[in-house]
Amino acid sequence: MERSLVWIEGDGQGWACSNCRWRFPVPTLLSGEEAKSAYDRLAAGRFREHKCEAGSSFFAAEQEARRDASPPFAERARTLIKRGYTPKVAVELVLHEMQFEHGNDSRLMEKARADGEDFLLRVRKGLI
Repeated sequence: MERSLVWIEGDGQGWACSNCRWRFPVPTLLSGEEAKSAYDRLAAGRFREHKCEAGSSFFAAEQEARRDASPPFAERARTLIKRGYTPKVAVELVLHEMQFEHGNDSRLMEKARADGEDFLLRVRKGLI
Protein backbone atom coordinates (compact mmCIF):
# COMPACT_ATOMS: atom_id res chain seq x y z
CA MET A 1 0.00 0.00 0.00
CA GLU A 2 1.40 3.35 -0.98
CA ARG A 3 1.25 5.88 1.81
CA SER A 4 0.13 9.47 1.52
CA LEU A 5 -0.09 12.59 3.64
CA VAL A 6 -3.69 13.09 4.84
CA TRP A 7 -5.39 15.88 6.81
CA ILE A 8 -7.09 14.85 10.08
CA GLU A 9 -9.85 16.98 11.64
CA GLY A 10 -11.01 17.05 15.27
CA ASP A 11 -8.84 16.33 18.31
CA GLY A 12 -5.21 16.24 17.26
CA GLN A 13 -5.96 18.10 14.04
CA GLY A 14 -3.08 18.10 11.59
CA TRP A 15 -1.27 16.04 8.99
CA ALA A 16 -0.98 12.26 9.33
CA CYS A 17 0.29 9.26 7.42
CA SER A 18 -2.35 7.15 5.68
CA ASN A 19 -0.33 4.00 6.37
CA CYS A 20 0.65 4.27 10.06
CA ARG A 21 0.04 6.25 13.24
CA TRP A 22 2.53 9.02 12.42
CA ARG A 23 1.02 12.47 13.02
CA PHE A 24 2.17 16.05 12.75
CA PRO A 25 -0.32 18.06 14.85
CA VAL A 26 -1.03 21.74 14.29
CA PRO A 27 0.83 23.95 16.79
CA THR A 28 -1.53 25.74 19.17
CA LEU A 29 -0.46 29.28 18.22
CA LEU A 30 -0.39 28.81 14.45
CA SER A 31 -1.90 31.83 12.69
CA GLY A 32 -1.36 33.71 9.47
CA GLU A 33 -0.98 32.36 5.95
CA GLU A 34 2.83 32.36 6.01
CA ALA A 35 2.90 30.35 9.23
CA LYS A 36 0.35 27.86 7.82
CA SER A 37 2.39 27.46 4.63
CA ALA A 38 5.55 26.89 6.69
CA TYR A 39 3.70 24.29 8.79
CA ASP A 40 2.53 22.49 5.63
CA ARG A 41 6.06 22.45 4.17
CA LEU A 42 7.54 21.21 7.45
CA ALA A 43 4.89 18.48 7.74
CA ALA A 44 5.56 17.31 4.18
CA GLY A 45 9.30 17.14 4.87
CA ARG A 46 8.87 15.21 8.11
CA PHE A 47 6.38 12.88 6.40
CA ARG A 48 8.91 12.01 3.69
CA GLU A 49 11.54 11.29 6.38
CA HIS A 50 9.42 9.10 8.68
CA LYS A 51 9.48 5.30 8.57
CA CYS A 52 6.11 3.59 8.88
CA GLU A 53 5.76 1.14 11.75
CA ALA A 54 4.86 -2.36 10.54
CA GLY A 55 1.25 -3.32 11.23
CA SER A 56 0.22 0.01 12.72
CA SER A 57 -2.18 1.40 10.15
CA PHE A 58 -3.68 4.67 11.33
CA PHE A 59 -6.97 4.01 9.57
CA ALA A 60 -7.16 0.44 10.88
CA ALA A 61 -6.68 1.82 14.40
CA GLU A 62 -9.39 4.46 13.81
CA GLN A 63 -11.80 1.83 12.49
CA GLU A 64 -11.07 -0.44 15.46
CA ALA A 65 -11.73 2.44 17.85
CA ARG A 66 -15.05 3.20 16.15
CA ARG A 67 -16.00 -0.47 16.21
CA ASP A 68 -15.23 -0.68 19.94
CA ALA A 69 -17.26 2.48 20.59
CA SER A 70 -20.41 1.31 18.79
CA PRO A 71 -23.19 -0.12 20.95
CA PRO A 72 -23.65 -3.91 21.04
CA PHE A 73 -25.96 -5.49 18.48
CA ALA A 74 -28.68 -6.40 21.00
CA GLU A 75 -28.75 -2.87 22.41
CA ARG A 76 -29.19 -1.39 18.94
CA ALA A 77 -31.99 -3.85 18.12
CA ARG A 78 -33.76 -3.20 21.45
CA THR A 79 -33.72 0.54 20.76
CA LEU A 80 -35.51 -0.04 17.45
CA ILE A 81 -38.03 -2.41 19.06
CA LYS A 82 -38.83 0.28 21.64
CA ARG A 83 -39.60 2.59 18.71
CA GLY A 84 -42.19 0.12 17.41
CA TYR A 85 -40.30 -2.14 15.00
CA THR A 86 -40.80 -5.90 15.11
CA PRO A 87 -37.74 -7.89 16.28
CA LYS A 88 -37.13 -9.27 12.78
CA VAL A 89 -37.27 -5.81 11.16
CA ALA A 90 -35.10 -4.36 13.95
CA VAL A 91 -32.42 -7.01 13.31
CA GLU A 92 -32.53 -6.33 9.56
CA LEU A 93 -32.19 -2.58 10.14
CA VAL A 94 -29.24 -3.03 12.50
CA LEU A 95 -27.54 -5.28 9.93
CA HIS A 96 -28.08 -2.64 7.23
CA GLU A 97 -26.68 0.07 9.52
CA MET A 98 -23.63 -2.03 10.29
CA GLN A 99 -23.11 -2.84 6.61
CA PHE A 100 -23.16 0.89 5.91
CA GLU A 101 -20.80 1.67 8.81
CA HIS A 102 -18.30 -1.14 8.31
CA GLY A 103 -18.85 -2.14 4.68
CA ASN A 104 -15.96 -4.33 3.63
CA ASP A 105 -15.17 -5.86 7.00
CA SER A 106 -16.48 -9.37 6.33
CA ARG A 107 -15.34 -10.66 9.73
CA LEU A 108 -17.38 -8.01 11.52
CA MET A 109 -20.44 -8.57 9.31
CA GLU A 110 -20.35 -12.34 9.91
CA LYS A 111 -20.30 -11.67 13.65
CA ALA A 112 -23.19 -9.21 13.27
CA ARG A 113 -25.27 -11.79 11.36
CA ALA A 114 -24.57 -14.37 14.07
CA ASP A 115 -25.52 -11.80 16.74
CA GLY A 116 -28.75 -11.10 14.85
CA GLU A 117 -29.66 -14.79 14.67
CA ASP A 118 -28.84 -15.19 18.36
CA PHE A 119 -30.96 -12.15 19.23
CA LEU A 120 -33.98 -13.49 17.32
CA LEU A 121 -33.54 -16.94 18.91
CA ARG A 122 -33.52 -15.41 22.40
CA VAL A 123 -36.62 -13.36 21.53
CA ARG A 124 -38.45 -16.53 20.37
CA LYS A 125 -37.48 -18.33 23.57
CA GLY A 126 -38.75 -15.40 25.63
CA LEU A 127 -35.33 -14.62 27.08
CA ILE A 128 -35.50 -11.03 25.91
